[in-house]
Amino acid sequence: MSTLSYLQKVGRALMVPVATLPAAAILMGIGYWIDPVGWGSENALAALLIKSGEAIIGHMAVLFAVGVAYGMSKDKDGAAALTGFVGYLVLTTLCSPAVVAMIQRIPVEQVPAAFGKIENQFIGILVGVMSAELYNRFSQVELPKALSFFSGRRLVPILVSFLMILVAFILMYVWPVIYNALVSFGEYIQQMGSVGAGVYAFFNRLLIPVGLHHALNSVFWFDVAGINDIPNFLAGQQSIDSGKAVVGITGRYQAGFFPIMMFGLPGAALAIYHCARPENKSKVAGIMLAAAFASFFTGITEPLEFSFMFVAPVLYFLHALLTGFSVFIAASMHWIAGFGFSAGLVDMVLSSRNPLATQWYMLLAQGLVFFVIYYVVFRFTITRFNLLTPGRELAVSGSEADGYDVSTASAGEKSSDTATLARGYLQALGGKANLTGIDACITRLRLNVADSSLVDDAQAKRLGAAGVIRLNKQSVQIVVGTQAESIATALKAEYDKV
Repeated sequence: MSTLSYLQKVGRALMVPVATLPAAAILMGIGYWIDPVGWGSENALAALLIKSGEAIIGHMAVLFAVGVAYGMSKDKDGAAALTGFVGYLVLTTLCSPAVVAMIQRIPVEQVPAAFGKIENQFIGILVGVMSAELYNRFSQVELPKALSFFSGRRLVPILVSFLMILVAFILMYVWPVIYNALVSFGEYIQQMGSVGAGVYAFFNRLLIPVGLHHALNSVFWFDVAGINDIPNFLAGQQSIDSGKAVVGITGRYQAGFFPIMMFGLPGAALAIYHCARPENKSKVAGIMLAAAFASFFTGITEPLEFSFMFVAPVLYFLHALLTGFSVFIAASMHWIAGFGFSAGLVDMVLSSRNPLATQWYMLLAQGLVFFVIYYVVFRFTITRFNLLTPGRELAVSGSEADGYDVSTASAGEKSSDTATLARGYLQALGGKANLTGIDACITRLRLNVADSSLVDDAQAKRLGAAGVIRLNKQSVQIVVGTQAESIATALKAEYDKV
């Protein structure tokens, strides 16, 4: 497996623990709405909700260990998750200050401060990756008959316990160096202030086509380099009291995405619709309306972004630049809102009562400006350079040359029968003989194939796909929207039937 493919595998595994954040956002968001002044101290229900959300935020490191181990396992078995949990417990216990002091025979006061921060998402990811690799390699091992009870999946948690002893020994010498390097990187980015936030957002969008944005996000949104923007924001008053959050600063790696996802991209969708050929506008309208609606309300942007990402790369580059500019502006002005899922209306409403949300309503005004900017930039660029965005193709009459002849109704009808849709995708992928691996993230099918040239893009688009990405000869991604997980499950079932 290439380095790129492996990083993508890790990236999609990160979505398993990240999927718990919306629960924390909803619980804490409602709690802050009920008790916006006392943040739980003046209302029992608010306290119940806020503390429930804090339970998730406070244990993100172990959730990463469990989730990554499960997400990277070959058969998505619970034993892999258990392996990650056991590995995390052993490693963090052995690397705790008290135990390090015992092993190294030094006073606990002399233990490097890095070991006081051993329970973080970086360690969680590290344990998750190693646990998954151990599971994939040894979960089918058969022991002698006398020890047969411990064969297969039961063997792996035992093995990971011993592996973590070795890892802990290594970390006792290298963890302070790694930790200090990560903290220095985080401090460097933070010292860049609003500019650093804008640069991050620019690369966040640029990495979406190859699926590596999840890895980048983990540095800024979680406690990999000491930034931890999302958990610190969601924890609200608790983060302020503990000194982990600063009002007007915490959340700056999130806030500027709201104007883009709620307003900018819908403005781009309107421009694409207006630039479509008259005979194609009704078809394009359905696609753009559904994609813009998803972007505005939920912050899911890939269906819209993939409609122009490959047919007009210059538009996507401009989109990345504008995203960076938006995040820079919001961070500079200290207009702050945060999210547990993505920068859509739902998360904005939930975060508006968070004590760390400052002048969040100004993001709406900024969004209206970016709606106009996106519309003007996209319409001018499309018409000036005659870009073949959806609806501007020379032949759009249901032929295989285009993928935009799927009406909203037909796409909905097909997606309602997931099994039928899965059979269609299996055929579009070149059949069982060409398909070697099936996985999914939030909006994409992530597939391993024998030969990516055998994948039928037109058929995939007729089934409702927003785009097909060939990463290399053996890796293909199909953007299908929020149905990705259910389609992947059905596709695995169809694969096993054939």
